[in-house]
Amino acid sequence: MPRMSQNPPLLRPDLAPNPIFDTTRREGQPTIGMVSLGCPKALVDSERILTRLRAEGYAISPEYKGAGAVIVNTCGFLDSAKAESLAAIGEALAENGKVIVTGCLGAEPEYITGAHPSVLAVTGPQQYEQVLDAVHGAVPPSPDPFIDLLPASGVSLTPRHYSYLKISEGCNHACKFCIIPDMRGKLVSRPAHAVMREAEKLVEAGVRELLVISQDTSAYGLDRKYATERGHRAHITDLARDLGSLGAWVRLHYVYPYPHVRDLIPLMAEGLVLPYLDIPFQHAHPDVLRRMARPAAAAKTLDEINAWRSACPDITLRSTFIVGYPGETEEEFQTLLDWLDEAQLDRVGCFQYENVKGARANMLPDHVPDEVKQDRWNRFMEKSQAISEAKLAAKVGSRIDVIVDSVDEQGATCRTKADAPEIDGNLFIDEGFETLSPGDIVSVTVDEAGEYDLWGTP
Repeated sequence: MPRMSQNPPLLRPDLAPNPIFDTTRREGQPTIGMVSLGCPKALVDSERILTRLRAEGYAISPEYKGAGAVIVNTCGFLDSAKAESLAAIGEALAENGKVIVTGCLGAEPEYITGAHPSVLAVTGPQQYEQVLDAVHGAVPPSPDPFIDLLPASGVSLTPRHYSYLKISEGCNHACKFCIIPDMRGKLVSRPAHAVMREAEKLVEAGVRELLVISQDTSAYGLDRKYATERGHRAHITDLARDLGSLGAWVRLHYVYPYPHVRDLIPLMAEGLVLPYLDIPFQHAHPDVLRRMARPAAAAKTLDEINAWRSACPDITLRSTFIVGYPGETEEEFQTLLDWLDEAQLDRVGCFQYENVKGARANMLPDHVPDEVKQDRWNRFMEKSQAISEAKLAAKVGSRIDVIVDSVDEQGATCRTKADAPEIDGNLFIDEGFETLSPGDIVSVTVDEAGEYDLWGTP
């Protein structure tokens, strides 16, 4: 029986984990299928849609067969991701026939209906009410008032011990390679007290790790003028401190390197927030950064990185980069490699530049040939892999805390404080794991290291 499309591995370095569905269903209950593509922010949107549907009495299916209709939550970040989304819509139409499209690619309805005119509805990102209306039209609700219409605690598509916590939508940047602001709009921050209420409920439900996500985490609260409401200030430093008081691991993603990021580092040194920063540097050569319309101060960034490490020696730095950006010369690319040598980032992902419909970068001169982009990607990843291997080798013999993600008959798959789900490495335990369960946080001795992963014993 065909299962629904998932993100293929290694398509992008920021993809969300594959969704986990609760497939419990009473007899006669209307059922909706869900395909969730793209990044963790899109996965949170899928969770919100499914939470509303569960509260209205719908069951959720990870399979096409038996579902009254299928929702495809699309990605529009890159042309390759758009193609993946169109393929997923086509597969859902072939296997089920009733398909409702939402998500980032839904901001271009003609693009979708031009390829798949038989979809029932197309809605853009965060248009939850329109999605629900389309579902009601395709599969009328039939709730059991004694079972279904209870307050929903929230549908989670991740393992029960960790959860993404979206703190804002949209972005105020105007990077030439990106159309996210066109699809998701300008920055809109959630009130800090609402974020805290959600976080408290998650921790009460057993979540041990909160992964803070947005389009621009550093800018959180700017649109609200950093207002204080109900005892909580809408500023990333204050929010991080408040979240750190809940006792769960708190991991910060998509943090732009504004000056006030340095105020987060003491919270990491104190143990309130995980010593982990996910910062999208994108490149290191000032001319490339200017063509990207991004801050062009890579040398100053190195000083900032050194200051962070001085204040918190255990800090892990993750970033993503683009190689083969229009006009990128061999000299500019070499500058990026040299910068990476100096920065010694712990975790690195890399995109080969792609044109995206509507992005201003498409109009830049001197586009780089595909074979050159591939060669630069290979050289970049070879260097970053060597850095990762050396850094992990230095951990052998140390004692560290890990969170258990899964356990089977062969061992336990865990993550250290330096590893986010899906995009970073793992620590494997193949002896003495029998009493471990997902969500446990245990201390282990690191016995062995590879290029991206560790092995250890409790």
